[in-house]
Amino acid sequence: MNERIVLITGAGSGIGRALALEADRRDHRVVLVGRRAAALEETAAQLTRQDVVKVPADIITAEGRLAAVAAVKEIGGLDVLVNNAGLVLSGPLAGSRDDDIERLLMTNVAAPIALSRELLPMLVARRGQVVNMGSMFGDIAFPYFTAYSASKFALRGFSDALRREVKRHGVDVTYLAPRATRTAAADDFAALVEPMGMVLDAPEAVAAHAWRAIESRKSTQYPASRERLFVALQRLRPRLIDNALSKMAADPRVARAAGSRD
Repeated sequence: MNERIVLITGAGSGIGRALALEADRRDHRVVLVGRRAAALEETAAQLTRQDVVKVPADIITAEGRLAAVAAVKEIGGLDVLVNNAGLVLSGPLAGSRDDDIERLLMTNVAAPIALSRELLPMLVARRGQVVNMGSMFGDIAFPYFTAYSASKFALRGFSDALRREVKRHGVDVTYLAPRATRTAAADDFAALVEPMGMVLDAPEAVAAHAWRAIESRKSTQYPASRERLFVALQRLRPRLIDNALSKMAADPRVARAAGSRD
Protein backbone atom coordinates (compact mmCIF):
# COMPACT_ATOMS: atom_id res chain seq x y z
CA MET A 1 0.00 0.00 0.00
CA ASN A 2 1.57 3.26 -1.16
CA GLU A 3 0.44 6.69 0.04
CA ARG A 4 -3.30 6.71 0.63
CA ILE A 5 -5.92 9.18 1.84
CA VAL A 6 -7.28 7.81 5.11
CA LEU A 7 -10.31 9.15 7.00
CA ILE A 8 -10.44 8.19 10.69
CA THR A 9 -13.44 8.89 12.92
CA GLY A 10 -12.98 9.37 16.63
CA ALA A 11 -9.48 10.65 15.85
CA GLY A 12 -9.21 13.05 18.78
CA SER A 13 -8.09 10.50 21.36
CA GLY A 14 -7.47 6.86 22.23
CA ILE A 15 -7.28 4.29 19.46
CA GLY A 16 -8.34 6.87 16.87
CA ARG A 17 -5.36 9.10 17.66
CA ALA A 18 -3.03 6.10 17.69
CA LEU A 19 -4.39 4.97 14.30
CA ALA A 20 -3.75 8.45 12.90
CA LEU A 21 -0.18 8.51 14.22
CA GLU A 22 0.50 5.08 12.73
CA ALA A 23 -1.02 6.11 9.39
CA ASP A 24 1.18 9.21 9.41
CA ARG A 25 4.24 7.08 10.18
CA ARG A 26 3.40 5.01 7.10
CA ASP A 27 3.19 8.25 5.08
CA HIS A 28 -0.55 8.22 4.43
CA ARG A 29 -2.48 11.47 4.28
CA VAL A 30 -4.93 11.63 7.17
CA VAL A 31 -8.37 13.17 7.52
CA LEU A 32 -9.19 13.51 11.22
CA VAL A 33 -12.86 13.48 12.21
CA GLY A 34 -14.12 13.97 15.75
CA ARG A 35 -16.56 15.92 17.89
CA ARG A 36 -13.97 18.09 19.67
CA ALA A 37 -11.92 20.53 17.59
CA ALA A 38 -9.30 20.97 20.32
CA ALA A 39 -8.70 17.24 20.51
CA LEU A 40 -8.26 17.03 16.74
CA GLU A 41 -5.71 19.85 16.96
CA GLU A 42 -3.80 17.88 19.57
CA THR A 43 -3.73 14.83 17.31
CA ALA A 44 -2.71 16.90 14.27
CA ALA A 45 0.15 18.50 16.24
CA GLN A 46 1.70 15.05 16.69
CA LEU A 47 1.68 14.21 12.97
CA THR A 48 4.70 14.81 10.75
CA ARG A 49 2.80 15.56 7.53
CA GLN A 50 1.52 19.08 7.06
CA ASP A 51 -1.41 18.21 4.78
CA VAL A 52 -3.61 16.77 7.52
CA VAL A 53 -7.31 17.67 7.28
CA LYS A 54 -9.35 18.27 10.45
CA VAL A 55 -13.13 17.92 10.45
CA PRO A 56 -14.83 18.78 13.77
CA ALA A 57 -18.12 16.93 13.37
CA ASP A 58 -20.47 14.56 15.14
CA ILE A 59 -20.97 11.66 12.74
CA ILE A 60 -24.23 10.56 14.32
CA THR A 61 -25.78 13.60 12.63
CA ALA A 62 -26.41 13.97 8.91
CA GLU A 63 -24.69 17.36 9.01
CA GLY A 64 -21.57 15.86 10.57
CA ARG A 65 -21.36 13.13 7.96
CA LEU A 66 -21.86 15.63 5.14
CA ALA A 67 -18.94 17.66 6.51
CA ALA A 68 -16.72 14.58 6.38
CA VAL A 69 -17.82 13.77 2.84
CA ALA A 70 -17.20 17.36 1.71
CA ALA A 71 -13.69 17.30 3.18
CA VAL A 72 -12.58 14.23 1.24
CA LYS A 73 -14.22 15.47 -1.96
CA GLU A 74 -12.24 18.67 -1.66
CA ILE A 75 -8.91 16.84 -1.50
CA GLY A 76 -9.73 14.50 -4.36
CA GLY A 77 -11.11 11.26 -2.97
CA LEU A 78 -10.67 8.55 -0.37
CA ASP A 79 -8.81 5.26 -0.16
CA VAL A 80 -9.50 4.04 3.39
CA LEU A 81 -12.44 4.79 5.68
CA VAL A 82 -11.76 3.83 9.30
CA ASN A 83 -15.00 3.72 11.31
CA ASN A 84 -13.34 3.96 14.71
CA ALA A 85 -15.57 6.28 16.75
CA GLY A 86 -17.39 4.36 19.44
CA LEU A 87 -18.92 4.46 22.89
CA VAL A 88 -18.80 1.96 25.76
CA LEU A 89 -21.75 1.34 28.06
CA SER A 90 -21.26 -0.99 31.02
CA GLY A 91 -23.22 -2.07 34.06
CA PRO A 92 -26.45 -4.01 34.60
CA LEU A 93 -28.93 -3.64 31.75
CA ALA A 94 -31.64 -2.82 34.30
CA GLY A 95 -29.79 0.39 35.16
CA SER A 96 -29.37 1.65 31.60
CA ARG A 97 -31.21 4.69 30.26
CA ASP A 98 -32.95 5.09 26.91
CA ASP A 99 -30.81 8.05 25.85
CA ASP A 100 -27.57 6.19 26.64
CA ILE A 101 -28.66 3.14 24.63
CA GLU A 102 -29.77 5.33 21.73
CA ARG A 103 -26.50 7.26 21.55
CA LEU A 104 -24.49 4.03 21.84
CA LEU A 105 -26.32 2.42 18.93
CA MET A 106 -26.21 5.59 16.86
CA THR A 107 -22.45 5.94 17.37
CA ASN A 108 -21.41 2.28 17.17
CA VAL A 109 -23.82 1.04 14.50
CA ALA A 110 -25.92 3.61 12.65
CA ALA A 111 -23.16 6.17 12.04
CA PRO A 112 -20.65 3.68 10.54
CA ILE A 113 -23.33 2.27 8.27
CA ALA A 114 -24.49 5.71 7.12
CA LEU A 115 -20.96 7.11 6.68
CA SER A 116 -19.90 4.04 4.69
CA ARG A 117 -22.93 4.53 2.47
CA GLU A 118 -22.08 8.19 1.87
CA LEU A 119 -18.42 7.54 1.08
CA LEU A 120 -18.85 4.32 -0.88
CA PRO A 121 -18.88 5.98 -4.35
CA MET A 122 -15.44 7.48 -3.69
CA LEU A 123 -14.13 4.20 -2.31
CA VAL A 124 -15.41 2.33 -5.37
CA ALA A 125 -13.72 4.87 -7.66
CA ARG A 126 -10.35 4.13 -6.03
CA ARG A 127 -10.90 0.45 -5.18
CA GLY A 128 -10.64 1.42 -1.57
CA GLN A 129 -11.34 -0.12 1.80
CA VAL A 130 -13.77 0.16 4.72
CA VAL A 131 -12.29 -0.61 8.13
CA ASN A 132 -14.64 -1.14 11.07
CA MET A 133 -13.34 -1.04 14.63
CA GLY A 134 -15.13 -3.86 16.41
CA SER A 135 -14.28 -5.63 19.65
CA MET A 136 -13.76 -9.06 21.13
CA PHE A 137 -17.16 -8.38 22.70
CA GLY A 138 -18.57 -8.56 19.18
CA ASP A 139 -17.82 -12.29 19.19
CA ILE A 140 -18.13 -13.11 22.89
CA ALA A 141 -21.09 -11.35 24.49
CA PHE A 142 -20.11 -10.25 27.99
CA PRO A 143 -22.41 -9.78 30.97
CA TYR A 144 -22.64 -6.17 32.13
CA PHE A 145 -21.74 -5.08 28.58
CA THR A 146 -25.03 -6.15 27.02
CA ALA A 147 -25.81 -3.11 24.85
CA TYR A 148 -22.16 -2.63 23.92
CA SER A 149 -21.80 -6.29 22.93
CA ALA A 150 -24.99 -6.04 20.88
CA SER A 151 -23.61 -3.01 19.02
CA LYS A 152 -20.36 -4.76 18.15
CA PHE A 153 -22.17 -7.93 17.03
CA ALA A 154 -24.16 -5.66 14.72
CA LEU A 155 -21.01 -3.99 13.40
CA ARG A 156 -19.45 -7.39 12.68
CA GLY A 157 -22.57 -8.45 10.78
CA PHE A 158 -22.55 -5.20 8.83
CA SER A 159 -18.89 -5.78 7.93
CA ASP A 160 -19.56 -9.28 6.61
CA ALA A 161 -22.60 -8.21 4.60
CA LEU A 162 -20.92 -5.14 3.11
CA ARG A 163 -17.81 -7.15 2.21
CA ARG A 164 -19.92 -9.55 0.15
CA GLU A 165 -21.86 -6.71 -1.45
CA VAL A 166 -18.93 -4.57 -2.63
CA LYS A 167 -16.31 -7.19 -3.42
CA ARG A 168 -17.23 -7.07 -7.11
CA HIS A 169 -16.31 -3.35 -7.12
CA GLY A 170 -12.81 -4.03 -5.80
CA VAL A 171 -13.61 -2.61 -2.35
CA ASP A 172 -12.45 -4.60 0.68
CA VAL A 173 -13.93 -4.52 4.19
CA THR A 174 -11.79 -5.19 7.25
CA TYR A 175 -13.29 -5.92 10.67
CA LEU A 176 -10.88 -5.35 13.58
CA ALA A 177 -11.58 -6.93 16.97
CA PRO A 178 -9.15 -5.70 19.63
CA ARG A 179 -9.53 -6.60 23.26
CA ALA A 180 -9.91 -3.94 25.97
CA THR A 181 -7.60 -0.97 25.48
CA ARG A 182 -6.18 1.64 27.88
CA THR A 183 -8.15 4.69 26.77
CA ALA A 184 -10.47 7.21 28.37
CA ALA A 185 -13.38 4.98 27.35
CA ALA A 186 -12.02 2.30 29.69
CA ASP A 187 -12.76 4.58 32.63
CA ASP A 188 -16.41 3.58 32.20
CA PHE A 189 -15.63 0.01 33.28
CA ALA A 190 -12.47 0.52 35.38
CA ALA A 191 -14.05 -1.18 38.40
CA LEU A 192 -14.61 -4.36 36.34
CA VAL A 193 -11.07 -4.77 35.03
CA GLU A 194 -9.59 -6.57 38.05
CA PRO A 195 -12.55 -8.79 39.08
CA MET A 196 -13.14 -9.82 35.46
CA GLY A 197 -9.46 -10.49 34.87
CA MET A 198 -9.27 -8.16 31.87
CA VAL A 199 -6.00 -7.38 30.13
CA LEU A 200 -5.81 -3.87 28.65
CA ASP A 201 -3.58 -3.19 25.66
CA ALA A 202 -1.89 0.10 24.81
CA PRO A 203 -3.65 2.01 21.99
CA GLU A 204 -0.33 2.26 20.14
CA ALA A 205 0.01 -1.53 20.07
CA VAL A 206 -3.60 -1.90 18.89
CA ALA A 207 -3.02 0.65 16.12
CA ALA A 208 0.18 -0.97 14.85
CA HIS A 209 -1.50 -4.37 14.81
CA ALA A 210 -4.53 -2.89 13.06
CA TRP A 211 -2.50 -1.24 10.32
CA ARG A 212 -0.82 -4.50 9.44
CA ALA A 213 -4.29 -5.93 8.76
CA ILE A 214 -5.40 -2.82 6.89
CA GLU A 215 -2.41 -2.79 4.57
CA SER A 216 -2.81 -6.52 3.95
CA ARG A 217 -6.52 -5.87 3.25
CA LYS A 218 -7.50 -8.72 5.55
CA SER A 219 -11.16 -9.51 6.15
CA THR A 220 -10.81 -9.80 9.92
CA GLN A 221 -8.19 -9.42 12.61
CA TYR A 222 -8.13 -10.67 16.18
CA PRO A 223 -5.53 -10.25 18.93
CA ALA A 224 -2.54 -12.58 18.84
CA SER A 225 -3.44 -13.83 22.32
CA ARG A 226 -5.60 -16.27 24.28
CA GLU A 227 -8.71 -14.45 23.05
CA ARG A 228 -8.41 -16.26 19.72
CA LEU A 229 -8.96 -19.52 21.57
CA PHE A 230 -12.02 -18.07 23.29
CA VAL A 231 -13.49 -17.03 19.93
CA ALA A 232 -12.94 -20.55 18.60
CA LEU A 233 -14.62 -22.03 21.68
CA GLN A 234 -17.52 -19.59 21.32
CA ARG A 235 -18.13 -20.88 17.79
CA LEU A 236 -17.47 -24.57 18.40
CA ARG A 237 -18.50 -25.09 22.03
CA PRO A 238 -20.66 -22.08 22.97
CA ARG A 239 -21.99 -23.75 26.12
CA LEU A 240 -18.50 -23.69 27.65
CA ILE A 241 -18.27 -19.92 27.22
CA ASP A 242 -21.88 -19.47 28.32
CA ASN A 243 -21.30 -21.35 31.56
CA ALA A 244 -18.01 -19.58 32.30
CA LEU A 245 -19.41 -16.09 31.77
CA SER A 246 -22.64 -16.83 33.63
CA LYS A 247 -20.53 -17.93 36.58
CA MET A 248 -18.43 -14.77 36.28
CA ALA A 249 -21.55 -12.58 36.24
CA ALA A 250 -22.77 -14.25 39.43
CA ASP A 251 -19.46 -13.69 41.24
CA PRO A 252 -20.23 -11.21 44.08
CA ARG A 253 -17.08 -9.20 43.36
CA VAL A 254 -18.00 -8.75 39.72
CA ALA A 255 -21.65 -7.97 40.51
CA ARG A 256 -20.63 -5.33 43.06
CA ALA A 257 -18.14 -3.75 40.68
CA ALA A 258 -20.81 -3.61 37.98
CA GLY A 259 -23.23 -1.93 40.34
CA SER A 260 -25.73 -4.77 40.34
CA ARG A 261 -28.53 -4.57 42.91
CA ASP A 262 -29.23 -8.32 42.82
